[in-house]
Amino acid sequence: MTKLKGITWNHTRGLLPMVATAQRFTELNPGIEISWEKRSLQEFADASIEDLAKRFDLLVIDHPWTGFGANSNVILPLSDYLSSEYIKDQEINTVGRSYGSYVFHDKLWALPIDAATPVAAARLDILEKQELKVPQTYDDLLALAKKGLVAFAGIPVDVLMSFYMYCCSLGEAPFQSEEKVISVETGKKALQMFRELAQLIDPANFNRNPIQVYEAMVNTDEIAYCPFAYGYSNYSRTGYSKNLLHFYDLVKLNDQPMISSLGGTGLAVSTFSQHIPEAIKYAEFTGSSQVQQNIFADNGGQPGHLQAWKNERINGITHNYFINTLPALERAFLRPRYSGHMYFQDHAGDVVRDYLMKGGNEEAVLSAMNELYVKSLNLRTA
Repeated sequence: MTKLKGITWNHTRGLLPMVATAQRFTELNPGIEISWEKRSLQEFADASIEDLAKRFDLLVIDHPWTGFGANSNVILPLSDYLSSEYIKDQEINTVGRSYGSYVFHDKLWALPIDAATPVAAARLDILEKQELKVPQTYDDLLALAKKGLVAFAGIPVDVLMSFYMYCCSLGEAPFQSEEKVISVETGKKALQMFRELAQLIDPANFNRNPIQVYEAMVNTDEIAYCPFAYGYSNYSRTGYSKNLLHFYDLVKLNDQPMISSLGGTGLAVSTFSQHIPEAIKYAEFTGSSQVQQNIFADNGGQPGHLQAWKNERINGITHNYFINTLPALERAFLRPRYSGHMYFQDHAGDVVRDYLMKGGNEEAVLSAMNELYVKSLNLRTA
């Protein structure tokens, strides 16, 4: 028996589809056994994939690690191992820029098995009870927040992603030069708008990631609406939690839907694996259209294959989570993926979060972010 080990993240969406696909893969390939371990969401965002690649054959990774993984040669370029037809299918059926998020040096370094971006979530029962409607515009959002019914994910990495969202929605994408993250004009406006909303939410949310926000929404009756947090289709499935969430596209700002920051996960194969052919075969199986639309989605997964997002059956069991939020995925901003960018991501969120919680000088915040950015550029190896 050939035994492979994989590492993913600790949530139903992260673990169960991997266990289910591994079980079915073993049934179809009796000589291969795959076991999956899990790590916290914070470790998933922060932990170096180099250390993990030395211990695991298969890695579910966050796409900003692509550049580091490629430059350090700790994961394999899957486009060198899979057929051109398979790769073409992945490219054609990308959800937004999910496929491109794992391309570096013109090679594909992970299969986009999971797609996500911040979207809106609502407890319709709470809104209906108070004769309120799901916000459609940013002004609607502020009005609802003033009633104390709004929350968003406020830990450092999430507020950083939301800062990007504000910048993009104001008409300027971050990281357009190698000297500054964003122009002072746009950056100041983004920070001021974000802080105006932040002052209207419970400070407890500054210690919550998206999962914790959704758990608070479904397990209490205090939060009716989350305007932006990385979407989890699990909470839109009947019976998954005490109460049901319905998911929607982002509100409009200046008559245009807001633009969030692309997330999702990719399945990579370690360069250090002693069983590369078997690991590649499992990755190919898991990323296939057939598996993504069935075993993967049916076991709590949030597929990265476009056909699954358009699948009527899957939308039926998720109260149209996928078709409702697909436009947000298609607009989503793709973060930098150069080798040193994770240094910036690990530290810049603290600067933004501190400002949101305590206030301060916006230009000083932007200056601190620029210093981190320039330093991160000097850390890259290619």
